[in-house]
Amino acid sequence: MSRQSHLVALAGQPNCGKSTLFNMLTGARQHVANYPGVTVEKRSGRTRVGRYELELVDLPGIYGLTSYSLEERVARDFLLHDRPRAVLAVLDAANLRRGLYLVLQLLEMGLPLAVDVNMTDVAERRGTPVDAEALSRALGVPVVRSVGSRGTGAQDIRMVLAELIQRQPQSRSGHILDYGPLEEAIAPLEAAIHEEVRLRVAYSARWLAIKLLEGDEAACELLERLHTSPARVRNLCLELRAAFASGAGMDPARHVAAVRNRAARNVAAHAQMAPSAQCRTTVTERLDAVVLHRFWGPVFLVGVLLALYQAAIGVGDGLGEELRGALTSVEDWVGLALPAQGFLEDPLLRSLGIWTVQGVTAILGYLPVFLLLFGCIALLEDSGYMPRMAFLLDRLFRRFGLHGQSTLPLILGGVYLGGCAIPAIMTTRGIPDERARLTTILVAPMMNCLAKVPLHLILIGAYFADTQGLALFFISTVTLFMALPVAKALSLTAASSLPRAPFLMELPPYHLPTARAVAARALERSLLFVKKIMGVVLAVSVVVFALITFPGLDEADAQRSRKAGDAALERFLAEARALPGLEGLNQAETVRLLAFAADWRSERAAAETPAAQSVVDSRFAAKNPLWLALAAGQSPSAQGPAKALRDLAATRKALRAELRQKVFAASFLGMAGRALEPVTRAAGFDWRINIALLSAFAAKENAAMSLGAIYGLEAGEEDEPSPADLLAAEGEVMPVAGAPAAAERGVEAGMLAGSGFTPLHALSLMLFMALYPPCLPAAMTVRLASGSTRWMLFSMAFQTLLGLAVASLVYTGAKLLGLSGWQAMWAFYALCVAATLGMALLPEERRRKARATDSVRSAPALRAQ
Repeated sequence: MSRQSHLVALAGQPNCGKSTLFNMLTGARQHVANYPGVTVEKRSGRTRVGRYELELVDLPGIYGLTSYSLEERVARDFLLHDRPRAVLAVLDAANLRRGLYLVLQLLEMGLPLAVDVNMTDVAERRGTPVDAEALSRALGVPVVRSVGSRGTGAQDIRMVLAELIQRQPQSRSGHILDYGPLEEAIAPLEAAIHEEVRLRVAYSARWLAIKLLEGDEAACELLERLHTSPARVRNLCLELRAAFASGAGMDPARHVAAVRNRAARNVAAHAQMAPSAQCRTTVTERLDAVVLHRFWGPVFLVGVLLALYQAAIGVGDGLGEELRGALTSVEDWVGLALPAQGFLEDPLLRSLGIWTVQGVTAILGYLPVFLLLFGCIALLEDSGYMPRMAFLLDRLFRRFGLHGQSTLPLILGGVYLGGCAIPAIMTTRGIPDERARLTTILVAPMMNCLAKVPLHLILIGAYFADTQGLALFFISTVTLFMALPVAKALSLTAASSLPRAPFLMELPPYHLPTARAVAARALERSLLFVKKIMGVVLAVSVVVFALITFPGLDEADAQRSRKAGDAALERFLAEARALPGLEGLNQAETVRLLAFAADWRSERAAAETPAAQSVVDSRFAAKNPLWLALAAGQSPSAQGPAKALRDLAATRKALRAELRQKVFAASFLGMAGRALEPVTRAAGFDWRINIALLSAFAAKENAAMSLGAIYGLEAGEEDEPSPADLLAAEGEVMPVAGAPAAAERGVEAGMLAGSGFTPLHALSLMLFMALYPPCLPAAMTVRLASGSTRWMLFSMAFQTLLGLAVASLVYTGAKLLGLSGWQAMWAFYALCVAATLGMALLPEERRRKARATDSVRSAPALRAQ
C-alpha cells in the first residue's frame, strides 16, 4: 500500500529543544537548504508512522508571529502559504509560560495543532512537573511529553501527529481568547474580512483582524494580496483602532499583548506545579549570578571568546594546514593528468587546471575551521550561553548600529590578528535585527583576516623593524576603531531602510549539549556552505585566470626569453650527455630532472638527521639512480654536470620569473594597474602595487605572492631575498635603521628623489589592505548571507573607495604636513579613536513605532536592554 506524504511544521521558541526533537524524529533523513530568497536555514526531514509519511520542517526559533525579525516572517509565511497538515508546537517544560505565548498565537491562526512539552526531566528536577492532561484541556489540543536529549517520546509524537492528520481537521475559528473591550473592534473587522476574501486561505479571519488592529505591517501586505477591497478594510481598521485607543487609553497592540500574557500565565499556573521554596534557586540562577555579573560577566565572556577563537581559528587552521598538505597530493595527481610542464612556458590547459584546482583546494582547506566553528557555536547555542553573550554586549554595540550577536562575527573575522571573513560572515545569520545583521556583514571583512597578515609582516619588517611590536599593535587594533564608526555610518545611511527588531532576548536555562546534535549541526552547516560556494569559486577562478593571462606577451619579448632559455639548456645538455646512461637526455626529460632534483633537495633539507637524509637518498635512488647521482654530484665525473644543473635551475627560475612579470604587465589586470595609476597616485601606489592589489580580489594572500612575482621571487629556493628586502631595496633605504631615525628626525629617512618606496608608502599600503574589500570567496559569502548580489557589489565598492580614501588621506596629508611614516601612523590612530568616540555619542536613529515598543515591554519573561 502506497504511503501518503503530509507536511508537518515544528514551531517553538529558541532553546526549547525543537531541533533536538527534529533530529530524533528524522534521524539521517534530513535535508538542509535556505528558504527561497532569504538566508534563514530550512531543515526538513522525513519520518513514517502507519500509512503516513510525514515531511517535517523545522521552523526557525521564534518568540511570536509578528514581523519584527526575518525568522518570524519566514516562519509565519510558511504557516500561511505552505499550509501544513499539522503543526507541532514545542514547549520547554521548565519555561512553560514563555512558550504558551506563541502557542496562543498559533491557535488564533486556526492551525491544526498539537503540543509537545519537551525537557520534562528538567522541570521535574526543579519541582515543577507539567500535567499534560490539564494542559490539553486548557488549550483544547492534544499534548504529549518528551525528553529530546534522551530520545524519549518520539513514538508518542508520531502517533499524535498521525491522529491529527487522520481527523482531517478543519481550520478553527481562532476564537481562543476574549480581548474584552477590543472585541467590539474585532467583530466588525472580522466580518469585513470574511466578505472581501477572494482565495481560500490557511488562517482565520479573526487572526487577521487582530493582527491588523495590532498594526502589523506584514498583515497589511497580506490583506493587499489576498482580498478584493483592501482599502475599505484598511480604512475600517484605522477607525476602529483610533476609537479603541481613545476609549481605552492604550494602543491595541499593548492591550493584545497584555491579554495574551495573562492567559499564558493562567494556563501555566493551571498545568504546572509551583516551585517549592527550596527549589526556587536553580543552577541556572546560580550560574547567571557569575555569568551576568557586572564585572565577572565580561571577564568570563572574554575567556569564552578567546577559547572559541583558539579552537576554531587556532586549532582549525592547524588542522587545515594538515588537510591542505593532503590536498597537495590531489594537485599533484591533477598535474600528472594534465599536459606536461614546459621549460619556460607551461601549456595553457595545464596552467588553467592547476590554477582552478588550487582555488578549490584553498576553500576545502578551510573545512576544519568551519567544522570546529559550527561545532563551537552549536555548543554555545545548546548550552544556553549564546543569548547571554549577546545580552552582555548589546548595549555597547547598539551605539554603533550593531547587535549583541555581532560579537562572534567580529571575533572570528580577526579583531586582533588571524581571523577569516568567511566564517565571520556566515555566523551573522543568527542576528535577528536585519539592519544590524547587514551592517555586521559589511564590516566583518574589515577585521584582520589571516590572509592580510603576510603583507603586513612584509611591510613592517621592511620599514618598521625596530618597532615591530608597536607597529603590529597599531595595525591589529586600528581596524576595530575604523570598523565601528563605519558600522554606525552604514546603519544610518546604506542600511537605514532595513527594519530593526526589538532586542528580545530569552535567557533559557543551561543545558548539557549532546555530542550527536553538535556534530550533526556542524557537519551539515559546513557541507552546505561548501556546496553553495564551490561552483562560484570554479567560475571565478576561470575569470581571474583569464584576466592575469590574456591577451598574452608580445611575440618578440617571448622569443628573447626562449632564446636565452635554449642557450642555457644546450650548455647543460652538453655537460650531462657526457655521463654514461644520459646520452639521450632531451628537453622534456630535463624538465622532469629539474623537478626531481628540486624535490630531492627539499626533502633532504627537511630531514633533521643523517639517518633521515640517508632514507631520502635511498628513496630517490630507487626512483632513478642516474638522476640522483647527477643532482648530488656523487662522482668526480658528475660534479661538472651537477654544477651545470644548478646553474640551469637558477637561469630557468630567473627567466620564468621574468616571463611572469611580463605576462602580468601585459595582461588585462596589468593594463588595469597602469590605468589606475592616476587614481592611486595620491595613495602612493604605482602600477606594480596596483597589480598586487587587484590580484588580491581573488584571495588576499595573492597580494604578497604577486609582489613576490613582480619583484622576481619564486618560492622554494634557498638564499633568495625576502619581499621585505626587495621592497626596501626598491626604495634604497636601510629598513632597520630608517623608520626610527625618521620618527626622531621628523623626515623620511628613505625618501628618494622620484618614486622610491618609503615607510609612508608602507603605511598607506597597510591601511588600504586593512580596509580591503572581501576576496572573491568572502564576497560570495556576502552574497549568500545577504541574499542579494547588490549588497555583494556594494560591499566591494564601498570598501575599495573607503580604503583608497584613507590611504590617500594618510599619504598625501602626511607629505603636506611633513610627517614621517611613524608619525603619520600614530596621528591617524588618534584620529580613529576620536572618530569612534564621536560616533558613539551620535544619537541612533530610531524608527520603531510606539506599538512595537509597547508590545515588547509587555512580552512575557523576556529580558531586554
